[in-house]
Amino acid sequence: MNFALFGKNVNNAAMPFIQELVGEMQRLDGDMLVYGPFLESMQGRINFRKEPLRFNCQKELEGRAGILFSIGGDGTILDAVGLVGDSGIPVAGINLGRLGFLSGIPKEMINPALRAIRNGEYLIEQRSLLQLNSPEGLFGNSNYALNELTVHRPDFMSLLTIKTWINDEFLSSYWADGLIVATPTGSTAYSLSCSGPIISPDSENFLITPIASHNLTVRPIILKDDCRIRIRVEGKSEEFLTSLDARTARVSQSVELVISRAPFKLNLLRLAGTNFLRTIREKLNWGLDNRN
Repeated sequence: MNFALFGKNVNNAAMPFIQELVGEMQRLDGDMLVYGPFLESMQGRINFRKEPLRFNCQKELEGRAGILFSIGGDGTILDAVGLVGDSGIPVAGINLGRLGFLSGIPKEMINPALRAIRNGEYLIEQRSLLQLNSPEGLFGNSNYALNELTVHRPDFMSLLTIKTWINDEFLSSYWADGLIVATPTGSTAYSLSCSGPIISPDSENFLITPIASHNLTVRPIILKDDCRIRIRVEGKSEEFLTSLDARTARVSQSVELVISRAPFKLNLLRLAGTNFLRTIREKLNWGLDNRN
């Protein structure tokens, strides 16, 4: 099996773990592909027994790799989604960050994880994505998000009025700093910090969470993800900010946002013995008594 390696610039403290991963990969049969900018950042810091192949986009990755390893934190996996796209290539996250809801392989477990993957001891979780249908081309060809779409104010002074429709049925006008439309995967991301509920990743839902609502009775709402969400924004500024995961663009108030479920899913690799309930229990310290 061919493995692909994706990452961003990492500090020197992470290099021993990356070297361990590269060394173990190159002991296995098959080729190793490395994301071009990441390969350049490793020059002179990582030793390769065999020169890896280079890729820079989905087209150069598709059909050449069986699994893509994302090296970093959950943010790195969000960037990896744009490279994998609708190819169906499973993504395995090695966590060099902090929480790691998506990056399920601790850096100290690289060798056992690779052995387990080689022996087929893993599961594939399908994670739904949302898609920004309109305006077209705002984020190029990567008009989808694994976590959330966020509407937020362009400065600290202006309050937004965010009018929202579900399947052409008016939902509400949110007077808030912003609004989050999240997938179940995104329920443990930005939405969680805004008091949104946690949703099981296999749920077929959208979650709408206001950001700092100026109406205290407004609460997050969970919807079936086969709906179409329309958003219009009003405010003192002529523009507002829209984000798809980590990508942000300025949008004119005259533009309406239309959101739906993406027509494909992300295949997220999980090692056998791990699951969502265990992850949130451990990452959020549920059941841990800190009183003493």
